Amino acid sequence: MMLRFNTLPRQIALGVTCLAVACASLAQTSAPPAKNPALEKALTDSATQARVPPTPSGVRTADYIMAVVNSEPITRNEVLARSQRVLQNMAEQGAQQLPSTEELMPDVLERLILEKTLVQHARETGLRVDDFAIDQAVENVARQNGGTVEALLAQLKKQGISAAQLRQEIRDQMLIQRLRERDVDSRVRVTDLDIEQYQAQQRRATPTGAPQALNLGHILIAVPETASAAQVTNLQHKAEQALQALRSGVDLPTAALRYSDAGEPEMGMRPAERYPQAFVNAVTNTPVGGIVGPLRSPAGFHILVVLDRSSAGVPSVVTQHHARHILLRPSAQLTERQAAEQLQELRQRIERGQASFAQLAQQFSQDGSAADGGDLGWSSPGQFVPEFERVLQTLQPGEISQPVVSRFGVHLILLEDRRQVTLNARQQRELLRNIVREEKLEKAYTTWAQELRNQAYVEYRNADGSVRR
Repeated sequence: MMLRFNTLPRQIALGVTCLAVACASLAQTSAPPAKNPALEKALTDSATQARVPPTPSGVRTADYIMAVVNSEPITRNEVLARSQRVLQNMAEQGAQQLPSTEELMPDVLERLILEKTLVQHARETGLRVDDFAIDQAVENVARQNGGTVEALLAQLKKQGISAAQLRQEIRDQMLIQRLRERDVDSRVRVTDLDIEQYQAQQRRATPTGAPQALNLGHILIAVPETASAAQVTNLQHKAEQALQALRSGVDLPTAALRYSDAGEPEMGMRPAERYPQAFVNAVTNTPVGGIVGPLRSPAGFHILVVLDRSSAGVPSVVTQHHARHILLRPSAQLTERQAAEQLQELRQRIERGQASFAQLAQQFSQDGSAADGGDLGWSSPGQFVPEFERVLQTLQPGEISQPVVSRFGVHLILLEDRRQVTLNARQQRELLRNIVREEKLEKAYTTWAQELRNQAYVEYRNADGSVRR
């Protein structure tokens, strides 16, 4: 069984997988770019989107300390476990050739050293993560996998992963995310010149008429490495059933829920070079709405749906949300859990008809929108922090969320309405600004994180315990 752990996102919802969490946002909380783009993406995703690995079989290699980071050890088994997740991610991303575990281990060790350095710096500078945020992350993971927290923990236990280990991994990745938000994100600004330079760069790099950006839907039918020929045939048949379901009119989320072993079925609008080359090649001549597959990779069978393509680098049609929210900001006197409990009480008052959402927002919200009853107006993708947007996407018009933690505090969200709109040139430019900002953030974060890494005391060890020179 594969558990899906794409819950809280990059672009702060945290995705937790096998002992790792991040935020569509933790897609940038990693080491400097590797020479191989596919490897770099897999290394990044290994802390955010891997799945519970298969139960180990055979004789395990002896464990020993491979490195010490400011007195904290990193063991060989930690490096091996993460390497397996990297390989799994590369396979799921369509990589046709995979390195060996031994070849990966140096890159993985450096990634873990960097993460350890960042977590230590976060703690030393006073950053903390409330237990409520951890509880919420675990609950979201369990919900995404269609079960309870108890069932999730039982499945992880079979893989040798305890609840304490899971919670610590989540806490560490949230610390890294909050460190990034505090020390890097707020400093990055995007000018009109930045946008013009980005557009010029894209025009030079992209052949005339080719899409600069794609939004692909993705269904993966995973094939285990040890699968027999008969099992492969059965799984290929399942992939063909998924393909037929899509062609017969079943929508992507429904088909993904029924068939896919991957995470979120919509991969999101992104520059074409940030997709696996095999995926880009497969959909080169496929129009919007077209379906391609099944494609075979080491991970299994992939089915791709071209949801959108853009020569401008941004979507021409987007889904917008009209929302209200009530925000409570944690403080020395108010923990995240206490804020969530207060918001839950407000939610119950609204459901009982004792007050309207707008009235309570005016009275209690600590956001600038309070005077307008928490009204945030119509928003396009990328306007809010990822965990907030993720919740918006799951709500139905008129529905109120459970309390949601973000870097700004704890929110209660009401979705007023949802619509699809065609963006004008000005709106497309604003979306492009978000893309450019993400690119600048990635570079700024990489430089900043490496500077912290260079300041850390790191001691490499051999299998016999001696210091490696």
